[in-house]
Amino acid sequence: MKGCLLMTRKWNADGLLEMVRGFQPACVVAAAADLDVFTALGDAPTTAVVLAERVGAAPHAMVVLLDALTALGLLAKQGDDYAVPSDVAELLAEGSPTNILVAVRHLSNCLRRWAQLAQVVQTGRPADRTPSIRGEQADCESFIGAMNNFTEAIAPEVVGRLMPLRFQRLLDIGGASGTWTIAFLLAVPDATAVLFDLPEVVPLARERLTRASMADRVTLVAGDYNRDPMPGGVDFAWLSAIVHQNSREQNRALYAKIHAALTPLGALVIRDIVMDASRTQPPAGALFAVNMLAGTDGGGTFTLDEFRQDLESAGFSDIELLYRDEGMNSLVRARKV
Repeated sequence: MKGCLLMTRKWNADGLLEMVRGFQPACVVAAAADLDVFTALGDAPTTAVVLAERVGAAPHAMVVLLDALTALGLLAKQGDDYAVPSDVAELLAEGSPTNILVAVRHLSNCLRRWAQLAQVVQTGRPADRTPSIRGEQADCESFIGAMNNFTEAIAPEVVGRLMPLRFQRLLDIGGASGTWTIAFLLAVPDATAVLFDLPEVVPLARERLTRASMADRVTLVAGDYNRDPMPGGVDFAWLSAIVHQNSREQNRALYAKIHAALTPLGALVIRDIVMDASRTQPPAGALFAVNMLAGTDGGGTFTLDEFRQDLESAGFSDIELLYRDEGMNSLVRARKV
């Protein structure tokens, strides 16, 4: 029996057009984040003309953007003056310890690729990667910062799902600024770690690990997991939000490198999306597959059977889904026997 078709909602014209218009507020907020409008407005009410000069924008265009932000409830306007409400400034102004600007800017970069989706589907190739007005280096920093924004608050809870956890030396592959390394070392106080990521990322990790007073417990290794050997002598490997960037062939090669890096009886845990057999559930995973289609050469989202097949091909066994999540926080464990 092949199963039944999934039921869809009852659509009407208004509902469908409302969904398609969803790009409009996203573009307004993304443009404001790239221009750093909320930071530039500061604490005092400011006119569009003054703000345009501060950020290097056209005054008449700035009026249109600020009015749209006001209509969305993100600014307050009185006469010709605009001001940022305190709750918005906490989220979207530089200097606020709770700001999510880097995450918004990263999503802005994704949005430019999604806008090319029809061409991507037609050609089967990822979208052209066009830098933001902030430049390629700033876009890289936004990506790394966004990964921290997305995971810092949830990291202790996710690590807690693996407890009791015992390891001596962790390998954090693609460890970015060290969010997960820090969470694991807090959970296992007598352990050390190796954080492995690209050369341009390592300084960001060093800075954050130093602020967290963890630098003396972590060895930073610069490298590309697609080209370079993996640091060895580790008994626990953590692969967070990496496999969706790769094709299955690339993942098989990566798993083989991790297998070689692990000591006997060592474990690998993968944090990522796990799809059902239909590839339509969870819905966030189906949409994320589109994100990977637009942004990578072969990335996507995978089913548990695909994880199991690819891990077994690299020599892993005892493969288990430890936790199923509606988003990126599913956990798959495999062991080196």
